[in-house]
Order: sequence, then structure tokens, then C-alpha cells
Amino acid sequence: MKNSVLFILTLIFPITLIAQTGKVYDNLSMKSEILNMDRKYAVYLPPGYETSERSYPVLYLLHGSGDDQTGWVQFGEILHIADKAIIAGDATAMIVVMPDANTGQRGYTNVPGGNWNYEDFFFEELIPHVEKEFRIRSDKHYRAIAGLSMGGGGTFYYALHRPDLFSSACPLSASTGPMKREDVKNQMKRRKMTDATDEEMDEWFNKYSVLEMIKNMPDEQKKQVKWFIDIGDNDFLYEGNSLVHIEMRKKGIPHEYRVRDGAHNWTYWRESLPEVLSFISDTFHQH
Repeated sequence: MKNSVLFILTLIFPITLIAQTGKVYDNLSMKSEILNMDRKYAVYLPPGYETSERSYPVLYLLHGSGDDQTGWVQFGEILHIADKAIIAGDATAMIVVMPDANTGQRGYTNVPGGNWNYEDFFFEELIPHVEKEFRIRSDKHYRAIAGLSMGGGGTFYYALHRPDLFSSACPLSASTGPMKREDVKNQMKRRKMTDATDEEMDEWFNKYSVLEMIKNMPDEQKKQVKWFIDIGDNDFLYEGNSLVHIEMRKKGIPHEYRVRDGAHNWTYWRESLPEVLSFISDTFHQH
């Protein structure tokens, strides 16, 4: 009898483990007419996705400069961290979509001249594609965005440009774009956008300077997105994030601002991710 019980347990235990594990696919592809190429993306599916029929909230999780759609999978350990948070009840079960912004032209912005419009691709093609391919709840209340460094900048840009689409936004160690108009030319040079006219540089500054966007935010948008901003005290991007925090305080924009011991590295961001998942889950649950 004892041996029979042990045998049954050995059969059940692996099944239980499998049932409590999500899945990651990091080499998915879609056709982009806007960028005129195939685009890669990764997706995390939570435990139970394949055996359920329910639809899930979604987090768009953006990588930093030099990484691609596999960054949060390989270095950010999204599978382990998300599984752990969901199983422990610290985060709701959600789908996480991680697009590649490192191929063709690096970054999450449109380029002056209109020959590389990654932001347009993100909103007009990527979101509709993944929300058709996977069982994603497609209204604002169940859509969040987060990212690190360059992806933190993308998080700011997208949530500020389209507050109607995101319930929460979590920029981590974020690049905040040009702080002054004079910074635009240097930023464009680093990204090989050297043909922009003065008029295009002015337009790009107004569109991709986080400080400028915060200063000009209409009052009716102040509470449309719940913000969680996280930056290490030894991060080289600390100044820009601090100035954004101060400007948000001046404008009366509600937000969580966290400064922790740490630098601009994956150790810091892996520690941030559980906090992000908990924060956006609280936002999902409020609706």
C-alpha cells in the first residue's frame, strides 16, 4: 500500500509542476507593412493558459539598447520571475509581449522624414496582431506597459502619447529623451538620424522629450495612467528621471517614484520586475 501511494505521488508531482509553469516563445515573427520587413517578438504565457479558455491582461515589456526581444527572456528571467509572482498570488496571471526594437533602426520612436516609423508599427500593427493571436483582454483597463533604459523611454513616450490605451506605465532606469532643445542634434547623431531639418528637430523634441511632454500635459490627462518610476541611485540616467519626478510633482500628476541602491544593470532590473508585476496587477484589479 505504501509503495502504491509513493508511485501515485511520483506520477502526480511532475504533472503539478508542469501545471504551475508558464511558457515563453522568444522567436515569433509578424509581417510589418509599415517597416517593410518581418519583425520578431517574444511572448510569455502564464501558467494555465493552454488549458483555459479565459482572456488575460497584457503587459508590453520593452528591452533596452543593445538587446532585442530575447533580452527580458534571457537576462531578465521573465519566465521564472513572472511564474513565481503569479503562483504566490503577488501578481495576476497575465500575458507579457516583448517586441524587438533593435533591427533596422534601434529605438521606439518614429524617425524624421517618415522612412522608419517604429512607433506607428507598435500601435497600428503589433498591438492588433498580438491581441488577435492570443487571448488578450483588449481594453485599456487590462493593458500595461513597462521597459528598461531605452525601453523605459519607450514606456514614457507611448503612455504619454496614448494614455487612452494604457492603465499603468512603469519606466525603469529610463532614458528620458532630450532635456533641452540643444540636446536633440546629439541624440539624433547617435542614432544616425543626421538629415533632419530644424523644423523636424523641433517636432521631434516636442514629441520625444519626456520633460517637455510632462510640462505640456493637459489637466484632463493627469490621472489617466498610473505611473511607477524606478531608478538606481548610481544610475547615469538618474538626473533625467529626477527632473521628470519633480515636474510631475509640480504638475500634480500622481505617480510612484522609487530610488533604490543600484546601478544601470540587470541585477537592478530583475529586482524591479516583481514590483512592476505587482503594481500593474493592482491596477488591473481596480477596474
